[in-house]
Amino acid sequence: MTSDELAPLDLAFWNIESAEHPMHLAALGVFTANSPTAGAHAADLLAARAAGVSALRMRIRDVWRPDVRLPLTFGGATREPVADFEPFDHVRLHAPTRDFHAVAGRLLERPLERDRPPWEAHVVPGEDGTSFAVLFKFHHALADGLRALTLAAAVMDPMDMPAPRPRPAEPPRSLLGEVRKLPALLRGTLSDLGRAVDIGTSVARTTLDATLGAQGTTALTAEPSGTRRTVGVVLDLDDVHRIRKTVGGTVNDVLIAVVAGALRRWLDERGDGSEGVAPRALIPVSKRRPRTAHPQGNRLSGYLMKLPVDDPDPLGRLRTVRTAMDRNKDAGPNRGAGAVALLADHVPPLGHRLGGPLVSQAARLWFDILVTSVPLPSLGLRLGGCPLAEVYPLAPLAHGQSVAVAISTYRGSVHYGLVADAEAVPDLEVLGKAVTGELEELLAACES
Repeated sequence: MTSDELAPLDLAFWNIESAEHPMHLAALGVFTANSPTAGAHAADLLAARAAGVSALRMRIRDVWRPDVRLPLTFGGATREPVADFEPFDHVRLHAPTRDFHAVAGRLLERPLERDRPPWEAHVVPGEDGTSFAVLFKFHHALADGLRALTLAAAVMDPMDMPAPRPRPAEPPRSLLGEVRKLPALLRGTLSDLGRAVDIGTSVARTTLDATLGAQGTTALTAEPSGTRRTVGVVLDLDDVHRIRKTVGGTVNDVLIAVVAGALRRWLDERGDGSEGVAPRALIPVSKRRPRTAHPQGNRLSGYLMKLPVDDPDPLGRLRTVRTAMDRNKDAGPNRGAGAVALLADHVPPLGHRLGGPLVSQAARLWFDILVTSVPLPSLGLRLGGCPLAEVYPLAPLAHGQSVAVAISTYRGSVHYGLVADAEAVPDLEVLGKAVTGELEELLAACES
């Protein structure tokens, strides 16, 4: 195993983290148990298999040295292998519970230890012995959603799949060779600066437009308490397809419209009111680097849109979402306020280190709620012979925001993972029920 430097956006995630706002992704998987000891057996399997996954042995180390490929920059970080890796420090078996999400919320409150490989797996048996859950936590600097999925799948039961093609070895770098590249690198830097100005101008213009016209709600903002609550909702993917075929658009359009309608129901039920409310949602878009790119790592942009929470017509909400998403796709992920993540590529490492806290504080200026989709394989996953029945992606909360929504589809079902600041949103279960109610209302509207 060799060290590799963090990509710019990974470095940004590493530096904006605080005790109140850990920047780890998570997924809560619920498995059908084949014996009362299935949970304990799963914990042993995870630890044994993690020892053989090289990416899970990597920790992140701050580096203070000049980078000859980016002149006059320093203060970055690298991923490097840990010689004394102990997998049982990362895999923990908990006491049985009747509420997997209550345990997950408490575990999400704890930041990952920054001096060890930044991931954890928590196995939680069910009280009735018929199921157990596994909460995977990965720091966003170690893995994005797709990479985290790959790492989690690596410790599941093996499946009969084609072997991956071997990755060609990179030739060793020499200092003289890097110095000779400086003229070309400087020309590339100037080109990058031009792209950065173009992206930055677009971000600033659309952020200003969205901010001036923002119609948010205080229910989605909160001073951080460091507490977390999670709720999971399962919908039938066939129902989503029926709506899509009737109205048009994409599955993702329907899933986002369900979020808008659920927020409307939730706000009205809690007495805040939905009239005039159109919060800005950030919809992440992957611009994942090819495997040969250096550095690898997170490469994200995003679309920004106002959720039509104030529209009383469910089909009207869906049409508005569809139009907004089409407009975003036509403009492309390099335009709009959601492209702010692309600017990370043009910030020197020291800028990420010094400016991380400021960027974290400014998140609420760009958007009010995160709504993200996480791809999952259609193949059935198993752990210790126990099938994975449900899987809920769980996104980190941005500073000053009280709710985040992550969505995945798995084997004919849609899983919504809702994460909230527990003190600001003690009624997250109400929002979860509103998700189910909104899908039912959309179906009824399509059939009428």
